Amino acid sequence: MTDQLGHKQTAALLTLMALAREVSNPELEGIARFKLDGKERNQLNKLNLVASEFRKRPETGRKCYFHVLTDSGWAWCEEELHTGELSAPYGSLGAALYVVLGGIHRHLRRENLRPLDLFLPDVEVTVDEIESRIRTAYRKLARSPGDWVGLVDLRRMLGDAPTADVDAVLKELSRTRQVHLVPESNRKTLTPDDHSAAIRIGGEDSHLLSIEVA
Repeated sequence: MTDQLGHKQTAALLTLMALAREVSNPELEGIARFKLDGKERNQLNKLNLVASEFRKRPETGRKCYFHVLTDSGWAWCEEELHTGELSAPYGSLGAALYVVLGGIHRHLRRENLRPLDLFLPDVEVTVDEIESRIRTAYRKLARSPGDWVGLVDLRRMLGDAPTADVDAVLKELSRTRQVHLVPESNRKTLTPDDHSAAIRIGGEDSHLLSIEVA
């Protein structure tokens, strides 16, 4: 798909993907050393890959363009990761970039993730939000209340919640008997991911979670 767009347009789309949020032209210039203006911006807007708005920056009061990927823009980036090919002379650095993008695509495919799952911006997650995410994820995974679900599957649905914070919330919920955590009885079925996702309580690793009222 890169043959349809210029190098700066491709760079803008990939940068907006990596940042996963709205970015002003001055910020874009500071991060990636270019602005998205003129014909290049107009084309991305007309193709509905990027939404741009001209408004004041709160910190300066001066007007500039703010850009964010549309749903079509995210789909374009996902396809670009998938192709992992160059149709224009990007040079050795550009070629290396697309090797990296191909590796990212393979990781996302293995983990059944989308680019937005990987590039979520850093945000502070509260204890209440983590508990809410745990309960929501459990409801999606369990066939009925009280069923056992693997922590490895649960953790994959908790977004950007820090592992240490998730562990602390799970331990507190277990202590107050709001959730039940137990080891997998058949240890031979455990994968490296299961071991990594386990939580240590009472001197042993727990791999399964049950909630009576989620």
